Formats: sequence, structure tokens, C-alpha cells
Amino acid sequence: MDITTQIIWLFVLAIPISCISWSVTHEEIFREPREWCVKNAANGRTILVRKAFYLFTCEYCFSHYITIFFIFFCDYKLLMEDWRGYIIAGFSLVFVANLYMSLFGLLRQAIKKEKVEIKKIEKEEENISGS
Repeated sequence: MDITTQIIWLFVLAIPISCISWSVTHEEIFREPREWCVKNAANGRTILVRKAFYLFTCEYCFSHYITIFFIFFCDYKLLMEDWRGYIIAGFSLVFVANLYMSLFGLLRQAIKKEKVEIKKIEKEEENISGS
């Protein structure tokens, strides 16, 4: 695979990795299992149990495991055709996926802030027109 194709794969393959990692660690649909994992991460009897449950609450940590799955599922290697290509691909995919998640988080935060400001302006207009 030529370098251009490898780079395209890097940026495209990071999309499902970031989507899965973000969804499991942040979205409402996974809230109950995530809260259960948070409780077990804090109260587990052994460090191994605590760390195993913490994995499902941290998007950075979880993205490593999703990346490992996708690397072997797609047989993706970066720069080198041997085992070193898998390692380079793994850390590169985690980096790009977490970059995507950071940008997504900032975008969601900006949208939320804008919604709050709009509600505040609407409430002020209601008070002015109601007076």
C-alpha cells in the first residue's frame, strides 16, 4: 500500500474509532452501564478490577482497545509492513481519533454555550415586552 493510501486510511479509520469511543464514554444511550462502570472503578476490590472498569469511562483509554480491534479487523499497518507497522498504526490512530474527539467536544461545548445565550436573550426579550 502506498503512503498516500495509508494516510487516507489513517484519517478515515480514526472516524469509527472516535465515534465508538465517544459514544460509549459520553452519550446518554450508554449512561447506565457507564455509571455502573464508574461505581465499580471507584469501589472495586482489586486494582485490576478498578482499572478494567475505568477503561469504559475514559475515551482516551477506551480508544486504544477499539483501535486494536480495528487494526486487526482491517489489517492496517502504517509505514512498515511488519509488526512495527501495527504499532505505528496503533498510536497514530489513537492520536487522530482523540484529536477528532477533542474537536467534537469543543464543538458540542460551543453549541451548548450558544443555546444558553440564546435562551438568556429570549428571556430578556420576554421581560422587556412583558413590562
